Amino acid sequence: MKPVANIPRIAWAAYGFALAIIVIDQLTKAWVLSGIDASVSQIPDGYLLHEVAPPLFNLTFVLNDGVSFGLFGGGSARWVLSVFSLIVAGVLAVWATRTDRRLLISAIGLVMGGALGNVIDRIRFGGVVDFLDFSGTGLFPWIFNVADSAITVGVVLLILDSLLSERTAKVGAAVEKS
Repeated sequence: MKPVANIPRIAWAAYGFALAIIVIDQLTKAWVLSGIDASVSQIPDGYLLHEVAPPLFNLTFVLNDGVSFGLFGGGSARWVLSVFSLIVAGVLAVWATRTDRRLLISAIGLVMGGALGNVIDRIRFGGVVDFLDFSGTGLFPWIFNVADSAITVGVVLLILDSLLSERTAKVGAAVEKS
């Protein structure tokens, strides 16, 4: 039987990272949601689930129906953001087949997994389940989740890869001129 597509081995690493992020993200969200008191019929945003290290870190439920920090939420945003995230994940999946840089592959996998983890929430719940609350530090007022963290770390790695590959290209060009 002939393979449908010739996907490079390194691209499979990105897909593996993405799958790991999706699984960890969804398991942590299921764990958090299972801790909500069954007598609560409508879970309010800001519902304190557990004081972990008060006041620095708590588990606090928020259903974010927008993008970062709740911007552009409500109405059809659920579906628009879901489609946008699926397109981004698709573009990243193709990009993974066209690179051989390990740092870039890691970044692609993290962003792809985070985006898809949040899409699952948007489809299931109408918004993204956020619960990691470091607002007590006074430095970071937002509540987020594992998928958001993966996207953030992935973007930082994308920038780092861009800077490193640009530097390598300049060093290579300088060696050729001498």
